[in-house]
Amino acid sequence: MRYYRPVPRTDAARSPDALPLAGGWCWFDSVEVLSRDAPPCLLPAADMPPEMLARLTAPRVALAGLDMGAPQIMGILNVTPDSFSDGGRHFDPAQALMHARAMAAAGAAILDVGGESTRPGAAPVPMNEEIARTAPVIAAIRAELGIPISIDTRKTPVARAATRAGATLVNDVAGFTFDPDLAPFTAAHALPVCVMHAQGTPETMQQDPRYDDVLLDVYDWLSTRVEALTALGIPRARIAVDPGIGFGKTQGHNLRLLQNLSLFHGIGCPVLLGASRKRFIGDLTGTPVAADRVPGSLAAAVMAMAQGTQILRVHDVAETRAARDMWQAVTFTAPR
Repeated sequence: MRYYRPVPRTDAARSPDALPLAGGWCWFDSVEVLSRDAPPCLLPAADMPPEMLARLTAPRVALAGLDMGAPQIMGILNVTPDSFSDGGRHFDPAQALMHARAMAAAGAAILDVGGESTRPGAAPVPMNEEIARTAPVIAAIRAELGIPISIDTRKTPVARAATRAGATLVNDVAGFTFDPDLAPFTAAHALPVCVMHAQGTPETMQQDPRYDDVLLDVYDWLSTRVEALTALGIPRARIAVDPGIGFGKTQGHNLRLLQNLSLFHGIGCPVLLGASRKRFIGDLTGTPVAADRVPGSLAAAVMAMAQGTQILRVHDVAETRAARDMWQAVTFTAPR
């Protein structure tokens, strides 16, 4: 099997063969051809199979009301007492609502609310507890703020309570493999979804993760999950894919995925990246405290935008918005 990774560019000086990447802000005129049994090679984009060419160039329609023709920021709201990133600062509902207000004001286009920590080594949370943590906060946000809300969960009852409270997207770190009823639920209620790759469970995922080829293995897994969801009646246009940085990956795995994010546009869905404050950034930059990893997180976000990634899932909304706006100004402002 051949895989086609578009070589993304943003330069104002475009070749006559330039094609839009996912209908967005990047363009490409060549692709890197990858396979499991031959060395990589470059190919003119026009020489790709027509079906793949169509997938790589077709504009992505709005997802949960968000324009996929521009980079969007998803603000993370962990209503857990043991989040790796903030140590439970937003576990109290009043604090959670205050933080939601701040992220919306800072430029988040959507808020992702989660009530079960999925950090390495985390234990599962009882379903009723997860509902009690998330549904009231979602309802409070919905009553006050006109912003889309995502529920970060692996469980159907939690998703059901969240959507009743006002959530409009289901973000499953298990890629809809943990609870067999969750995908049919989202299909029945026409909910957009995000499918994330993870090897193992939060309890075990960082215990010596291994791949034949992490880039192609993750691509195949996500592609297979998208096909399964479309078979259930969820249109590809309502699915985002997330390579799952830090979920069953070593530092080397994470870097290879980040270097080649543009490959995932070949699945035909918007791409979401959640690298914010992850441990591998701390290991690379000498910042053991998660809150000190903002500069590394911003660098990852800018690199992702340069590869056409449509959704950035982040803790630091104001800083990411500033980095995005500056990058866009420098990259796309017409020269005088």
